[in-house]
Amino acid sequence: MSGQKTQGIGFFEKYLTVWVLLCMAAGILIGKFLPGIPAVLEGLQYAGQNLPIAVLIWIMIYPMMMKIDFQSIRNVGKHPLGILISSGSSWVIKPFLMFGLATLFLKVVFQPFIPAGLAQDFVTGAVLLGTAPCTAMVFVWSNLAKGDPAHTLVQVSINDLLILVLFVPWVQVLLGVNDVHIPWDTLIFSIILFVVVPLVGGALTRILTIRKKGETYFNEKFVPKFDGITTLGLLLTLVIIFSFQGDILLEQPLYVLLIAVPLIFQNLISSTFTYLLCKWTKQPHNIAAPASLIAASDFFELSVAVAIALFGPDSPVVLACTVGVLTEVPVMLMLVRIITKTKAWYYKGWHSKPAVNN
Repeated sequence: MSGQKTQGIGFFEKYLTVWVLLCMAAGILIGKFLPGIPAVLEGLQYAGQNLPIAVLIWIMIYPMMMKIDFQSIRNVGKHPLGILISSGSSWVIKPFLMFGLATLFLKVVFQPFIPAGLAQDFVTGAVLLGTAPCTAMVFVWSNLAKGDPAHTLVQVSINDLLILVLFVPWVQVLLGVNDVHIPWDTLIFSIILFVVVPLVGGALTRILTIRKKGETYFNEKFVPKFDGITTLGLLLTLVIIFSFQGDILLEQPLYVLLIAVPLIFQNLISSTFTYLLCKWTKQPHNIAAPASLIAASDFFELSVAVAIALFGPDSPVVLACTVGVLTEVPVMLMLVRIITKTKAWYYKGWHSKPAVNN
């Protein structure tokens, strides 16, 4: 990440779970006591998209996309096995693992607590979440775990490209197993709207700003201006979504806890598998750390956007995706701590420690 200044987790990001809970509560209260507000917001639609939420999701995703330097892909040969392990975990294992865990828990283990139709909606939301691997947010987790920033940048850039070609067919395959059929054109339109457009916009902003002001200015002064905007966009989106979801949460708050179970298991299993596979193949710890964190985390902004486009903002599918927002931050911080604390164990049995390790 040439010239890019790595940063720790900010105040809002550090306590993001608290802010998420507060915004959930605010949304539920608005839906209950000021029902006219969500009614108006829900009516603001164009081409099947809820306009207020679409704008907020752009606000979330666009600053993330500015951080992506696709020229870094030329460095893919430095640790090709680490890239292959991370990409394989994110795209070959994780989507199917999420589908299996969500089906097991939400449709079998928790069958006495969740009606069949609602359970299927929750599984659909979990699939949308598990099929979108984390992109720019993983920079924070990797930095906290002392991961190699160059490797993280390469993997994030590759993930953004893979989303363009793999997200739609993977969602179609996994949801088709349960006879949940969704139109290809809607999925493709969502990818264009919430990945291609901000990706191109972010890339152009990056190129033009660096050309005019230089890379140091871009990384150290321009990009940090947007850090709080991303979090604000996320929190306002949650207020709106939970103003639509308030009734089901007030009637069945247990649903949030039940949905969280397979999501958390997926995070833990994906991270552990990738971490151990990197150890077995003798990847440096600063490669294993971002690889395992990328495998565990989700691009929940895209999942929420697609769920809203396909099923509407008041759908239980959207609720399942937003639970991923609630669980991811504390789970990822826990994984960062585990990966950092087990560094000595990671190298146990090695004859020598690689010079590239932090």
